[in-house]
Amino acid sequence: MDKKLHVFYAGPCLLPQEVYDQTCEAIKDFKGTGVSVLSISHRTKEWEAVMEETRQLWKELLSIPDGYEVVFLGGGASLQFLYVAMNFLEHKAAYVDSGTWAHKALKEAQGLGEAYAIASSKEKNYTYYPKGFDIPSDLDYLHITTNNTIYGTELREDIDSPVPLIADMSSDIMTRPVDVSKYAMIYGGSQKNVGPAGVAFAIIRKDALGKVSRYIPTMLDYRVHIEKGSMFNTPPVINIYIMNRTLNWVKEMGGIKAIQKRTEDKAKLLYGEIDENPLFKGVAEKDSRSFMNVTFVMNEGYENLADDFLAFSKERGIVGIKGHRSVGGFRASIYNACSLEDVQALTEAMHDFAKLKK
Repeated sequence: MDKKLHVFYAGPCLLPQEVYDQTCEAIKDFKGTGVSVLSISHRTKEWEAVMEETRQLWKELLSIPDGYEVVFLGGGASLQFLYVAMNFLEHKAAYVDSGTWAHKALKEAQGLGEAYAIASSKEKNYTYYPKGFDIPSDLDYLHITTNNTIYGTELREDIDSPVPLIADMSSDIMTRPVDVSKYAMIYGGSQKNVGPAGVAFAIIRKDALGKVSRYIPTMLDYRVHIEKGSMFNTPPVINIYIMNRTLNWVKEMGGIKAIQKRTEDKAKLLYGEIDENPLFKGVAEKDSRSFMNVTFVMNEGYENLADDFLAFSKERGIVGIKGHRSVGGFRASIYNACSLEDVQALTEAMHDFAKLKK
């Protein structure tokens, strides 16, 4: 296809072009071994070097302090919902119910013990991020989901918590500096900003583990995966390789602060068009707007133009902006590899469409 595509899918995410190119080469020949990365043994020195470099990239880019370890696991963030409760829930845990995935994480915990929603925005269809709630000191942990991909809300700050804080950062990790020391654990699926679907990351303060009395199945015990360097079983090699290449790209771009500036510029441009364009309006409340997943709908009186705008955008090479069925309208996911040029193409399409229809 000759036409330049501007990809806004919510996941799996757009990746940098050089990551695609490097992966294609590694599929043919991994690091000069003559063996494809799809077939390389995870016990070779070449692969072990990739695993170690990937861990160190996480630690360097996020300034992860001593006492924490990074592990890579199969199953995505949805399986981590169970891992978290299995490893941390002894008496009682609280969850901030800020969206679909936060709600599902809570449900998994409730299957293992006492867990409840300490705050929720469900009554307004998750159009804002709950804040200002009191955190009891008798909790085993407080769980938050920092970005809500379906509804387009985000918590872009590291809150203070008197109890261990655990965060699902699947869709906004590596987009801003994070004070990792405030968290007992940060986890997520890789398929939004740091790689393809098929591998989850977990950043864990090691002394937060070993506090529960239940039996933990071997495959669900974080301590096992830390001890074995994420290779207790065969790791998802190709997925971790692509993660490695993506993190190297983040570093080459100037690191997290440079990515943060890029993120803020893209969000400012797109939200500016939404607020100024008479045909569109944002879904999330302004003080909760996600910098990753921008949700918007047709304004009152223009609802019948939604399909026309999708077709108009597609003609310009804009794909992946149809909103989730829970929200409707449109959702533009502007993850790290999405460029300012991509966002400009979308805002120009919105502007030109409004001129045609007004």
